[in-house]
Amino acid sequence: MQNNQFNPADHIQDLQYFGEFGGVNPSISDSSTYTFLSAKTMFDTFEGNAEGCYLYSRHSSPMNLYLGEALAAMEGTESANVAASGMGAITPVLMQLCAAGDEIVSSRTIYGGTYAFMKNMLPKWNIKTNFVDITKLDVVEAAITNNTKVLYCETVSNPLLEVADIESLAKLAKKHNIKLVVDNTFSPLSVAPAKLGADVVIHSLTKFINGSSDTVGGVICASQEFINDLKNVNNGASMLLGPTMDSLRSASILKNLRTLHIRMKQHSHNASYLAEKFEKDGLKVVYPGLKSHPSHEIYSKMINNEYGFGGMMTIDVGSLDKANELMELMQNRNLGYLAVSLGFYKTLFSAPGTSTSSEIPLDEQKEMGLTDGLIRFSIGLDNDIERTYQMMKACMKEIGVLKELQEV
Repeated sequence: MQNNQFNPADHIQDLQYFGEFGGVNPSISDSSTYTFLSAKTMFDTFEGNAEGCYLYSRHSSPMNLYLGEALAAMEGTESANVAASGMGAITPVLMQLCAAGDEIVSSRTIYGGTYAFMKNMLPKWNIKTNFVDITKLDVVEAAITNNTKVLYCETVSNPLLEVADIESLAKLAKKHNIKLVVDNTFSPLSVAPAKLGADVVIHSLTKFINGSSDTVGGVICASQEFINDLKNVNNGASMLLGPTMDSLRSASILKNLRTLHIRMKQHSHNASYLAEKFEKDGLKVVYPGLKSHPSHEIYSKMINNEYGFGGMMTIDVGSLDKANELMELMQNRNLGYLAVSLGFYKTLFSAPGTSTSSEIPLDEQKEMGLTDGLIRFSIGLDNDIERTYQMMKACMKEIGVLKELQEV
């Protein structure tokens, strides 16, 4: 299980960059293209043989490499490549690993955009995806065929917060000679999938890592060989599909990354506090830190305890009407925002069945347990979480959610 000696915050802390004029932040190279002192060097760079030379910002840029290096250090991989969005990281990975006739075995509970890409786009290239309950290893293995090239999951799934047993899935992937790709967006610092055997680790930088809901971004953390393949000028999916991150945005995310360890501790503390309180109040709460969570024991062994069980939780209030009424009231009381995404300093809440997972057909939502009344919470950095709890509880009582559920 998780190597407790691997502390990602220390790896980020130990990185030291100097700006061009001695600045404590690296200088931003605000250029789309770069000059060469000789034509031979340009040729070598096109061939991928000129270390430290920059060709064109779609291929790489100094700031993107700085951010990639920091994120690779965080995940414990050899290298990383940043992208302009989370989907800009996910889609090139799948296109690089799969060709016509290949198959993917994926968790059925994943981000709606990822699901839509696998379900609706990849079949156009004759790439098929089998969606399974990722928590049942026998079901996962039964779905693997001779054509399977990728096993895909999220460490903690969006939005049902199912936990993937990454170490067991990695052994399964190696047994069948396929690549395990893990989206670790919900659990940065808490879990290091590469240390548990994952081949590729993906993040939407938009969420916890950036933490200020002011930009979108993504990253692919993997071996140097795979990152080189993605950036190859002839057949690299990241190079040719063009999901390039802007240097100014890279600089902004790198600054925010430095406080991630502080923020994740507070997100986890607050979410754990609210989850325990609301469960005692009789609400149907899902949070990996609760003993009632079906994968609590597995997750407890995977995580770096210092960063807790994360900032995401769900509450089922029974119906979409009640969910909407509660979210609107909480927003009016300044408890957070009725908004998609996660990782902001304020709490964000949404009904995923009609928002972030709306790409998944209703019958499949029902089959996986995604109910109308489910509210997904990204718990913020509130200083007085008891005050937040009392205010949320007052909202729930005001619209009858707590009373109704307690009587049932």
